[in-house]
Formats: sequence, C-alpha cells, structure tokens
Amino acid sequence: MIRKISLLAVGIFMGAAATSFIKTEGLSAEAASSDTYRQISIFGSVFERIRAEYVTPPDEKKLVQSAISGMLSSLDPHSSYLDQEAANDMRTQTRGEFGGLGIEVTMEDDVVKVITPIDDTPASKAGVLAGDLIVEIDGEAVRGLSLGDAVDRMRGPVNTPILLTVIRQGADKPLEIEVVRDIIAIRAVRSRAENDVGYLRVISFTEKTFSDLDKAISKLTEEIGEDKLKGFVLDLRLNPGGLLDQAISVSDAFLDRGEIVSTRGRDPETERRFNARPGDLSGGKPLIVMINGGSASASEIVAGALQDHKRATILGTRSFGKGSVQTIIPMNEFGSLRLTTALYYTPSGASIQGKGILPDIKVDQPIPEELQGRVRETGESELRGHIEGNQEDEEGSGSIAYVPPDPEDDEQLNYALQLLRGEIDNDAFPPMKDQASNN
Repeated sequence: MIRKISLLAVGIFMGAAATSFIKTEGLSAEAASSDTYRQISIFGSVFERIRAEYVTPPDEKKLVQSAISGMLSSLDPHSSYLDQEAANDMRTQTRGEFGGLGIEVTMEDDVVKVITPIDDTPASKAGVLAGDLIVEIDGEAVRGLSLGDAVDRMRGPVNTPILLTVIRQGADKPLEIEVVRDIIAIRAVRSRAENDVGYLRVISFTEKTFSDLDKAISKLTEEIGEDKLKGFVLDLRLNPGGLLDQAISVSDAFLDRGEIVSTRGRDPETERRFNARPGDLSGGKPLIVMINGGSASASEIVAGALQDHKRATILGTRSFGKGSVQTIIPMNEFGSLRLTTALYYTPSGASIQGKGILPDIKVDQPIPEELQGRVRETGESELRGHIEGNQEDEEGSGSIAYVPPDPEDDEQLNYALQLLRGEIDNDAFPPMKDQASNN
C-alpha cells in the first residue's frame, strides 16, 4: 500500500521556535541584547578601519560575507553561510534534477574522464561514450580546472549548446561533440536483482528518493517474483544524508506503525515526533540495512528507526554520527543561512550525535592494498567544534567509509545476501515472523 506522510516543513516549525524563544526570555533577553549591540558596534568600528586604512581597497562584500561565515563556523561544523550560488546549488541537489548533459565523470590525469553517459540523456544521444576524455569545454582547456569547476561549466540553462572536445581511444584525433543541455534527473535510488534478493542502494535523500524507492521495490518484486523473493538489502553506505522528510518516508516504506524519529530544539515546545502509517511497500519481506562510516544524517534516521523497531537487521560498521538538523533560512537576495536548529532522536529516545548507529552484525570491508593508508575512519566525533552528543563516549563515531566498485569484492554485501538466503546462521538476524510482530 502506498501512502505519504503529511509533514510540517522543517524550516517553518524551526522558524516558529525562534520566535517563541524571543517572547519567553523576557528581560534577560533584553539585557543580553544590550551587551550584544555594544559588541556589534565594535565590529562596525573594525570594519570601517579596514575599509579606510587597509593597504589596498578591500572587497567590502567579501569582508561582510567572511565575517558572517566566521560567526557561523564558530557554532558547529554544519552551520554555514550560503551565498546565492551556493544556495542555488543546494536547491538543485535537493530537487534531484538540473540542467546538464547526463554524464557521470571523474578526474584523471588533469582531464575529465567519462565514467558513463546516462541512458536517454543529451550526452548519450550525442554520442559521448564511457572512457572518453574531455580535454576542452567550449574551446577552453580543462587542464588546470578542478572537477567541480569543470562540472559547473558543463551545467547550464536547458536548451543551450555546449561543445566538448574529447580524446577517444582508437581515434586518430580529438573529436568535437556538440551537446544541447536538458533537464537531468538524478537517480536517488539504484536497484538490481541479486538472483532471489532485491538490492536497493539509496544514493542520497532528495525530493525524488521515496518515489524512486517505491518504483524500485515494485520493479524488483515483479522481476524476481513475490514467491521467490527472499528479501531486500537496503544499502545506505556512503550516503551523506539529505532531506528529513524523505528519510521519514523511506523509513515509513518498511514500517506499519510506530515512531520514526523525533526532533528537539532549544525550546521544548518545538519538539516534533513523526510516526509511520499502515502499509509496508516490501510486503513484510526480510530486510537488511547496510551502513558504514559514510552513512550520515538522514541515513542514520532510517537505520535507527528500522533497528529500534526490529524491522531490519543493521549490518556493516558504525555510522558517521551526525545527529543534528539543519534549517535553511533564506536571507532575501543575500543568500541563506544553514543553521543547526535541533537534534534528532531514534524511536527509543537515543541521540546518535557523536556516537553513530552500531550495527547488529559487524562486518568489516577489507581495504585494497593500493588504498592502504589513504582511506581512514571518518566520523562526527572527529570534527572540530562538533556538538557533543549526550550519549557520545570515548569510542566516538564513524568507521572506514569504503565500498568496492566490483560487487564480487563486496564482503559486506555478500554476507548480507548469504544471510537472507539462510546460508549463514546468525542470532542477530530475526526470522520474518519476529520482524512482523515488532512492526
């Protein structure tokens, strides 16, 4: 059964919380503001002295933006100032679509290498092939650009042309390929049948994640056959998070009832709880969720909810441990604030801020010899200035964030598949009837 959760927008209820705080603090807030305005006066004096006497005329807009950024960065690692360009980029990421070419790329030998053109996109239709090396974009050399700069140049308004100069193996000279940009929808969920198991990889939590997941579950159930389907693997490794409402919807996809997550801000009156509604899109099939040190934020909401309700077995290594909620607050034409406004808690009331989600079954992923020393553990607890979680301990959070490109080398995935097929006996993996009774 398909269902949606009706949610208040995070930005709206967090904004209301700030208004409530000002009203309830009374005279103490006024006393604090008097001293604060004296400090702001000092800032104004410093700014004027720099503007008037610095050895060269400074960029005044840059000075102000740097001051704002410094103020926000002193709070925690996730609060920041977004100028218009950065704010637009964030909106693009959360929408899950942009004007572009439709290619997955990486940097190799100072040029852009095409990993793969996405099917039925401008790049594939124009003849761009996997392995092509992009050496020029609209006649300008790629060498010297970062990957991000090169990607920015390839994105642009829909229906505008771009000329790529590529070097292709077997071609005796560079090729010039004109591509007309179009709307590119980023796949938030990738899926495939692993014989009798459905594999679901959630890449990020954008506006399209729940709908992509719904389609993937239906497709795999039909492809494998409901009677032959042993269960699903939900891969949240290397997933940095995204939209809170999508994390709630993905959790709800596998739950029939119960709390999914709660958020608690500075004012107790702003606490919000989000609950599941009836209907399990997977039909109650056994579920394994894979996590590692690259699973953060929204990924941890999903893993924590499914673990607390015993709906899924969590497999892998300790997650990143980012248990804070950021609200995007538009500042008119001046950009936006990305401000930490709350912490979230799993259904059992646990905060994973600085601690992470611990897997039910710990399975380490070996690091190839050529990457030894280059891949290290990552976690919220290692970030300078992070908010200390109330359950954070000396062990901290996070683990190695590595997934091999070849599924045959993926020991965590192979363990999960064997577990679902009953080829490995493990007490941490509950039978299907126990899962259903705990929904």
